[in-house]
This record gives sequence, C-alpha cells and structure tokens, in this order.
Amino acid sequence: YSYTRTQTMRTARDVLLFIPNLIGYSRVIFTLASFFSMVYDGEKVILGLSLYIASFVGDLFDGIAARKFNQCSKFGGMLDMVTDRTSTAGLIAVLTTKTTNQHLHITLVLLLVLDISSHWAQMVYANTSKVHHKEMEGTLFLVRLFYSNYPFFGYLCVGAELTYVALYMLLVSKDEFLKSVATALLYVCVPACAMKQIVNVAQLSGACWGVAACDADNYNKEKK
Repeated sequence: YSYTRTQTMRTARDVLLFIPNLIGYSRVIFTLASFFSMVYDGEKVILGLSLYIASFVGDLFDGIAARKFNQCSKFGGMLDMVTDRTSTAGLIAVLTTKTTNQHLHITLVLLLVLDISSHWAQMVYANTSKVHHKEMEGTLFLVRLFYSNYPFFGYLCVGAELTYVALYMLLVSKDEFLKSVATALLYVCVPACAMKQIVNVAQLSGACWGVAACDADNYNKEKK
C-alpha cells in the first residue's frame, strides 16, 4: 500500500487515524468480541458468528474507503493482513476446542499451520524481491490466478471463511434449522476451502523457491 503525497504534510498520527484504518480497528474489536462470545457464551451462536462476520465484511469496506479518500498506507496494509490472518487463526483455534473428533482436530491444526506459513513465506518473498505479494510475476500460475482473478479470489477466500463458520454452527448449535443451513453452506463452500488450501501449498512452495533463487542470485553477484 502507498499513498499519493499532497501539499499537506501527513504525520504518523494522521495515518493512524485514516478512515480505512479506523475501520480496521473496528474489525479487530469485532473479531476479539466474537472470540470471547464463542468461548465464554457459546450457546449464543448467532451473536458470536454475527460479530465475526461483521469483522470479515469490514475487510471489503476498508479497501473501498482507502481508495475513495486517497488514504492507502503501508500501515493499513499491515493492519488488514494481520487482522485477516489472526481472525482465521483464532476461529480455527476456537473450533479445535469445540470438537472431540481427533481427525477433525488434527485437520484444523494442519490448516492453521498451512495458512500462517504460506502467507508468511509469501510476504518474505515479496520483501526479498521488493514486489507487492499480489503482483509477483515469478510465482506459480495458480498463485498468480488467485491474486489476479477477483471472482476466483473472492470465492476461495469467502468460501474458506464460511466453511469454518458453518463448522462452528454444526459443532455448537442445537437448533436444527441452523444445522441445516450450516450443512448447505458446507456443500457450497468446502470445494472453495479445499482449493484455497491448494493455493496455499502452491504459495508456500513457490515462495520458498523464490527466496532460494534470490539467495542464489545474491551469492552469484558477490562472486563476480
């Protein structure tokens, strides 16, 4: 993220108070509130999920606000990315406390590890190559498609999140209607979640290869 410099000088305080960043702070509050609700008052399924979904939807509006008010910033990009990843990680962690199925438990743990490691590796690769992680041409085709095709990107991201939301509904809710809604959601969203994991694997392997290639290039330049 970057912003166009205007005649008015901006301070760190100004950046912290950008409208999209204020939306970002509200996302953090909604996310934390949803976790407290899910853990301490799990019977109120709708409340916890509503807070979590409110945070997820906020991800759309902070980007719109950033472009509309010319308030894109690296801090905003960091806040957005950290909120996205920790929100998903937190929900998966909550899910692990709601199931006694060992197979589901280890699957959720592995998904959490893959999500964090793949995005971290991609950011290291982006920093190493000095290119934004969504605009990197050297990555695998599937990763480039994910970041360049918005409908594909949206389906996979939303589908993955709704898969975890639906799982929570199935594991916690005692309402048969909510369970039927959750089951229907899973039929639609599980394929997206599965494809998102394939993208994560491709992203992780591509980033590891890319960083290693950068190391090799730097080593060869030093030898000349």
